[in-house]
Amino acid sequence: MSWRLGPRHSFVDSALVGDWSVGVVGYPISHSLSPTLHQRGLDLAGLRGTSTAVPLTIEEFQNFDSLATTFDALSVTMPLKALFARHCASLSPRAQRLGVVNTIRFGAGGVEGDNVDGEGFVASLRGELGVDVHGTHVLIEGSGGSATAIIDALVEHGAASVNIRSRNVATAEALAARYDVVRVNDGVADAIDLVVTTIPVSSRPDHVDNTGLSTHTVCVDITYDPRMSSWREHHENAGRRTLNGLAMLAYQAALQMQWWWDVEIDPRALLESIV
Repeated sequence: MSWRLGPRHSFVDSALVGDWSVGVVGYPISHSLSPTLHQRGLDLAGLRGTSTAVPLTIEEFQNFDSLATTFDALSVTMPLKALFARHCASLSPRAQRLGVVNTIRFGAGGVEGDNVDGEGFVASLRGELGVDVHGTHVLIEGSGGSATAIIDALVEHGAASVNIRSRNVATAEALAARYDVVRVNDGVADAIDLVVTTIPVSSRPDHVDNTGLSTHTVCVDITYDPRMSSWREHHENAGRRTLNGLAMLAYQAALQMQWWWDVEIDPRALLESIV
């Protein structure tokens, strides 16, 4: 096991010294499950430490680097993902493509940023349902930040086609223009293997479109409040396999903590802590 040491940590006689201070930053943040996931991750990694939810608005954001005096690493949520990305000394290739981060770590070389939302989504499909997205035909409902990260990961993992269904055509078309296999509001040319809704529950239409779907279609609602949305219940009643957003949340959290500490974290153990 090799440790990536933040500025608040050191080795003495080959032992890690100091408790880890991690957290989640954004607004609103009181509902966040990240502290629970982080605490379970610390336990799994055999580390001491705490996780704190930090309410922070864009207007309150001032000295980004000062967070390093309190924290070793942070999960980043809305509305700060783009703002934090602009203040990182280095970004992963996917964070550069997306222009947003959902995780940062403080090191001797400055603040590093990554975005593992999409990768966590793909990993959750594989881990929970045994679904490999390579060669699949996918329908994405919505074109916001979550959809952007998911589409990027789907393309990176070899999805055959991704069709965005969105009322915000301009945003969707700008997103689709980045990738050869992504289209906007196309008619269904192929049977859909995977449909993902990223639309907030309060903004969804009453009617669920089943065009191109079969009992083999996997349906994922990335929200998790409620755990069983009416959208997901509709697809379950049609005999389709479904997931809510808790799996994506747990799997991306595992990837974050593996990046922070360079140690394997079991995403299924994390998921069990929040279901």
